[in-house]
Amino acid sequence: MEAETPSRRARARSEAKTPLTPSLVAAMANVAINAAARPASPIKRTTCASIALSDALQRQAGAGVIRKGGVESRLDVVTRDYVPQLKRSRSTPASARRDRFITNRDSDNDVAATLEQMHLNPKSASPGHTARLVAATGVPLNRRILAYHEQPPAPPSDSHSVLAQHREFARPLYAQRGAAIPNSIGATKSRKIPTQPERVLDAPGLVDDFYLNLLAWSSANSVAVALEASTYIWKADTGAVTQLADAPEGTYVSSVDFSNDGAFLGVGLGTGDVELWDVESAQKLRTMTGHQGQVATLSWHQHILTSGCGDGSIWHHDVRIPRHKVMELLGHTGEVCGLKWRSDGELLASGGNDNVVNIWDGRLGNVARGNTKWTKRNHTAAVKAIAWCPWQPSLLASGGGTNDATINIWNTTTGARLHSLKTPSQITSLLWAPAKKEILSTHGFPTNAVMVHAYPSMERVAEIRDAHDARVLFSCLSPNGDVVCTGAGDENLKFWRIWDSGEEKARKKKVVSDVGGGRINSTKEGILSIR
Repeated sequence: MEAETPSRRARARSEAKTPLTPSLVAAMANVAINAAARPASPIKRTTCASIALSDALQRQAGAGVIRKGGVESRLDVVTRDYVPQLKRSRSTPASARRDRFITNRDSDNDVAATLEQMHLNPKSASPGHTARLVAATGVPLNRRILAYHEQPPAPPSDSHSVLAQHREFARPLYAQRGAAIPNSIGATKSRKIPTQPERVLDAPGLVDDFYLNLLAWSSANSVAVALEASTYIWKADTGAVTQLADAPEGTYVSSVDFSNDGAFLGVGLGTGDVELWDVESAQKLRTMTGHQGQVATLSWHQHILTSGCGDGSIWHHDVRIPRHKVMELLGHTGEVCGLKWRSDGELLASGGNDNVVNIWDGRLGNVARGNTKWTKRNHTAAVKAIAWCPWQPSLLASGGGTNDATINIWNTTTGARLHSLKTPSQITSLLWAPAKKEILSTHGFPTNAVMVHAYPSMERVAEIRDAHDARVLFSCLSPNGDVVCTGAGDENLKFWRIWDSGEEKARKKKVVSDVGGGRINSTKEGILSIR
């Protein structure tokens, strides 16, 4: 059963009828009601239900005062109904006729109003500012600036002449320098070079050993070649051949290299000694001892003769002083078989049988041992081929042996490897062209080739396959930078003209055939005689 609320109980009590007994009537008659005890409410008063509808009541009702149940109330009269405006969500379209992506044009009036707002000459614009814009641009006021059917206005003649003058002034900045190195990018692979040597010299006793360096060409145009225990000089100007030195009994010549001026020849021996010879007088000046293994490579810079030993050590010899050893470089665990100074003497590059390329600081201080600037271990075979670029000194090329057969180009400033080229056979030597962006490589088995590659594309632009009957082990470049001499295990020296063509080629060919006599050089054993 639902519980009754207090208001419900009060209403039930008021609706119950109490019977009027004679005693209750008598008691009510004796009760006097004091009307003044409680003043009447100014708003409410008791009325009779049968009040007459007078004119005053009608005026009050019209003014907003009505009477209901004998109670007067003043209410504000609302003349129109309130229509609530519902908020439209974003997902609800504004009208069923409109698309959420494409706006519908309800009428032509809307389009006309929009075009009126887009008028090119609005009334609100400043006439003076508009006139200045018209004068500055030269475009009529009501004409479109961007139009496909009209050409842009031509510039004034004076500005055109100024622009042409500026172009003329800037033209030298984009012109190629006269001394610039020709670029080989885009060179055809069929560039022709002579496939037959210009000259062949017999070199009996030329040792077939990958790790030795037995051939050198001086700035005085003389070629030195080591044949077992003897060293010979062939003068390209006259064709004369002289025997310069003989190694002590029981040893052999393992390396040769000319000084920068071509006046002296360093000779490395299998015993570890280094001999210094005067080329012109054919006299031995001194013997520098100390190495514990064969000296397979030599490199000069001014008065410093650097030697690489079979025990992995590199020594700097100052040929001017009695105590010749001024510094030792330790960075290889295998035999040092490649060694080259950069032309400015600031860096020295070395390669070894430990597959490592080291780049050394060439400055000689008071310290006994030098430090490597960069150490590169990318090769997977012995590194004998080392070459510095003559026209970009920061470039160093290195080539690996049979298991590697890769040419790597290094930036010695940053230590980055710039290019890498896989070749078909072991790389025995590398030579940069001094006047063209090309690099030459000589190879052993199975190709026995001489290849020319463009830089920086590294494309093969020329190849002499089977240049020798045995692997091409040694190479050197003439002072003019046009002829390459190669030596191989077939005991021959061959001279190839690689970087000449046209009239220059014909002129130099005539000079070479005349100079050197074109005659057979007679020696007792027929060594370095023309074949």
